[in-house]
Amino acid sequence: MLFYFGGHYTAMGVHSIQQGMVSVHRMMNGALDASGRPPGSVSLVAVTKTQPAEAIMEAVRYGQLHFGESYLQEALPKQEALKDHGDIIWHFIGPIQSNKTRQLAERFHWIHSLDRLKIAERLNDQRPSGMERLNVCIQVNISGETSKSGVKPSDVAALADQIEQLPQLRLRGLMAVPQAPDGVHAPQAAFRALRQLKEALLPIPLDTLSMGMSLDFESAILEGATLIRVGSLIFGARQSAV
Repeated sequence: MLFYFGGHYTAMGVHSIQQGMVSVHRMMNGALDASGRPPGSVSLVAVTKTQPAEAIMEAVRYGQLHFGESYLQEALPKQEALKDHGDIIWHFIGPIQSNKTRQLAERFHWIHSLDRLKIAERLNDQRPSGMERLNVCIQVNISGETSKSGVKPSDVAALADQIEQLPQLRLRGLMAVPQAPDGVHAPQAAFRALRQLKEALLPIPLDTLSMGMSLDFESAILEGATLIRVGSLIFGARQSAV
């Protein structure tokens, strides 16, 4: 399997979850050092789409607590299997359907893929009153791809202002899935544009840039990512869907 590291593709065999995590953290720290940012200023969200609950539990044993899921129907049985591990922080990173918002509001700590006021209002209304506010990020279609979800950059400020009025949501920042690296260029410009968009939203107090995946997270860190979403470098090839 080929991975995109340091501006080029290279082969890397990940033989265990522990080795994968060690490797990812080493790369994270290298990118932080290169960008002059302090250790610990980026958090790793381990993407567990198609991975079994046992893989999540193994990662927990090595200190990983943030996990990202893309499909509610796949996430719920894993959450049930791991319900005794209350330290796990669940991130939803996939497209949001209106008929799934109640369970998303009840079962997740973070939603990264918010792109419509209607969905924000449903999540706000359905977040149980006894729970902490739901952390949300606005997904931005930063590369302008017709196949991608997300808000146009020009529409982000208006949506951010509307979300700020919803008492059960806490707007943390922006998320993007830029166009994949082409073997020569990492999506550096797209990451930079997302950072600049976040900075332009002041005085809204945003603290999160969710950007960067297995192929490009080093570039994302160089541009200010605070959450990176990495799956295959930790868990290897995807398993059959749960």
